[in-house]
Amino acid sequence: MATRGEAFAGLTVALVTPFRNGAVDEAALRKLVDWHVEMGTDCVSPVGTTGECPTLSHEEHERVIAVVCEQAAGRVKVMAGTGSNNTTEAVRLTRFAKQAGADGALMVAPYYNKPTQEGFYRHYAAVAEQVDIPIILYNIPGRTAKNMEPDTIVRLAEIPNIVGVKESTGSMDQASYIIAASNLTVLSGDDSLTLPLLALGGRGVVSVVGNIVPRDVQALLKAFASQDLPAARQWHYKLFPLCRDLLSLATNPIPIKCAMKVLGRDTGEVRLPMTPLTPAEEQKLVATLRTYGLL
Repeated sequence: MATRGEAFAGLTVALVTPFRNGAVDEAALRKLVDWHVEMGTDCVSPVGTTGECPTLSHEEHERVIAVVCEQAAGRVKVMAGTGSNNTTEAVRLTRFAKQAGADGALMVAPYYNKPTQEGFYRHYAAVAEQVDIPIILYNIPGRTAKNMEPDTIVRLAEIPNIVGVKESTGSMDQASYIIAASNLTVLSGDDSLTLPLLALGGRGVVSVVGNIVPRDVQALLKAFASQDLPAARQWHYKLFPLCRDLLSLATNPIPIKCAMKVLGRDTGEVRLPMTPLTPAEEQKLVATLRTYGLL
């Protein structure tokens, strides 16, 4: 049976936000969108964790969404990050994304204020009621400080325009529960867990490594979809060291931005409180890129 958010199955790339001399580099952002169209990426997701949304002003946040939607022009889907720990602000950002032409909204669970499970439910229900756009829940307790329990997610699945969840708990038990008890489209929020999640019934990934090797991530997804499990495992193990370093050398998106700088695709700039990799860390990343065959 097709899942509810099947339009968002496949590869969604969690886009970096390019900076130059401290400002959002709109020209570079447009080039990124064009590149993903050329690479065959299914969907791009601006202003999520990888897009450094916490350090963007509200005006910059909206501008990045607008630029990505304008440049995408229907050639690639856009799943805009519109989450907040302030429900009124989440409504405003989600409404803006819909008006800008986004295909869906990726909404991180309210962070820092640690709502009750009822609070999580009412937060998402309020946004879904006020903005008619497909909503993908984003559950990442390592960032938000509290898990949105699977019972809450299954309850939210009863709301028609809540269509999927980006599963970033690292718990296969939690993913199994959600897949078994709902028809939400479950997307991996961790590149190294994409294949295990597909095996449970997941439908794709919101990928960090897809910023540099989208076709390889697509190859893994396509191998699994065609039931070529040996090829899918081969791609998993090829991608694994890259995925590991991009998420373990430092906090995302520091390593992916450094990788893009080394590959000549970004300035590598991050905004405080994010700081660049140390020279030793960068050399380790360069070695991984070289081993992978990117250098």
